[in-house]
Amino acid sequence: MKRYSKIFVLIVALLSVSLSASAQHRRGNRQGDGNEQLTREQLAERQANYIAQELALEPETSQRFVTTYMNCQKEIWALGPRNNRGNRNELNNEQADSVIQARFDHSQQVLDIRRKYYAEYSKFLTPKQIEQMYRIEQRMMGNLREHRNGRGHRNR
Repeated sequence: MKRYSKIFVLIVALLSVSLSASAQHRRGNRQGDGNEQLTREQLAERQANYIAQELALEPETSQRFVTTYMNCQKEIWALGPRNNRGNRNELNNEQADSVIQARFDHSQQVLDIRRKYYAEYSKFLTPKQIEQMYRIEQRMMGNLREHRNGRGHRNR
């Protein structure tokens, strides 16, 4: 479960940064002006709709999933980003401990939200579907990382 928590935190962080840039680039290429930028909410909703499509959910279940997924994302976003900035080589022991404890606290808060929403998803999805949802998220983030690092498909 800890592994999924870390992966989910990574997914959320990368989504908010990577999807914004790549979505803006793709929209600009389609529409010509490139001035439109999708909000974090719009990006998450697209992700939720994609996951619902991949899970082959019925329309009513799909809408319920998207709503629940968006609520989960909003709660995670409300926590704020993990503070990973700064030169860690210049930290003294007390500061390093503080950074580590803050990271633990943030991860625990994300885990608590994920457990809460697992219970919500369980009301209309099977455990197998929920597991598949997490795998789809992982795959999407892997693709985003590859794209961001310049190894993605540039001619799509």
